[in-house]
Amino acid sequence: MSSDKLPINDFLAGYARFGVNLGLSRIETLLIRLGNPQDRVPIVHVAGTNGKGSVCAYVASALTAAGYRVGRYTSPHLLAWNERICINQQPISDDALWHHLTVVAAAIDAAAETSAQTPTQFEVFTAAAWSYFAAAAVDIAVIEVGLGGRLDATNVCSEPLVTAVVSLSREHWQRLGPTLADIAREKAGILKPGRPVVIGPLPAEADPVVRRRAQKLGCPLYEISPAQVSTTGQWRSGLDDLVDYESGLLGEHQRVNSGIAIAILQLLQRQGWQISANAIQQGMAATLWPGRLQWVTWCGQQLLIDGAHNPAAAKMLRRYVDSLPQPVVWLMGMLATKDHKDIFQALLHSGDTLHLVPVPGHQTAEPTDLAHLAQETCPEMAGCFPYEMLDAGLAAFSKAKGETKVLCGSLYLIGDFLARLNR
Repeated sequence: MSSDKLPINDFLAGYARFGVNLGLSRIETLLIRLGNPQDRVPIVHVAGTNGKGSVCAYVASALTAAGYRVGRYTSPHLLAWNERICINQQPISDDALWHHLTVVAAAIDAAAETSAQTPTQFEVFTAAAWSYFAAAAVDIAVIEVGLGGRLDATNVCSEPLVTAVVSLSREHWQRLGPTLADIAREKAGILKPGRPVVIGPLPAEADPVVRRRAQKLGCPLYEISPAQVSTTGQWRSGLDDLVDYESGLLGEHQRVNSGIAIAILQLLQRQGWQISANAIQQGMAATLWPGRLQWVTWCGQQLLIDGAHNPAAAKMLRRYVDSLPQPVVWLMGMLATKDHKDIFQALLHSGDTLHLVPVPGHQTAEPTDLAHLAQETCPEMAGCFPYEMLDAGLAAFSKAKGETKVLCGSLYLIGDFLARLNR
């Protein structure tokens, strides 16, 4: 069967009906059936509300520059499922992905008589990632938590090399708990006895929760401040030896994310991993993380795209956009479950123009409802225009006058846009 005919999407869609169902019993049962491939993969495990994907990208890039065979598992994807599972920045091939999905499916079928619960889509895909990394004999894998931490399907390794909690804000509170302390307890669930943990600046309500967990488990804890700016304009960070480096990713918030990545790399050095300062510098500069403060050329004009989909990420986006010519023309679509008003408060300024579209193929917020909320939130906008269809919104957006144009609000929207751009 040729790779373009492989029914990967259809296969995974069959498990989507089981939704999000946090818990470790199903994934642990499945991994036992697969021979516990995760036990053959040394890992770095990264949690956080925002920034965890960037940290994973930095760490994997530097480890690749150091000459290691590096797995990387992240979510969600922008264009194709393959993006989630990479070795040395190269996505898994269709053939390899299909092979490991069928291996997982066989294990599910074998367990069907004894297990009342079918694994969720994320659990199935995560099991395929472990299977692939073990079969490919990666030296190390950098694993991003999917949701929360304590009950996430990635939380199945008893001795991670390093763990990290990058940031924390009130997202997915419906599943993780209503307070920042509740959310912190879930994210701190990836900490393991005696294993080092790196944390970024955390809210006052959350920070002591993570620290208490680290203390209880005897985890050496390293708190990272934003990277300094050296006299040459490069960033500078490090636990032991300070490293001057350039970041391949844009935005002041990357001073924290890159600093956390360097701390992780230096903790690996302490454990015997051969990672030179030059490899760190090369890796940080070469890091790519599509859909996050990414400039693209579209319809003959420069467009900034960013997956900001919660208030904390929106604030980071606005901080970067404030350095660009004003006012701003926005094209936004958001899922119905997001904190729309707080996101608008973070992004919209007087004189801005807002175009609102649906997020195709997902539980989208209605553009007309968003328009009313946006106008209430920032009545000083120059204009606010809802569209029932994405095509109509894109057409109007392409003709809108403005030096700075930004597409944001959902990674799913970014993915749909990039698919159109690549056609």
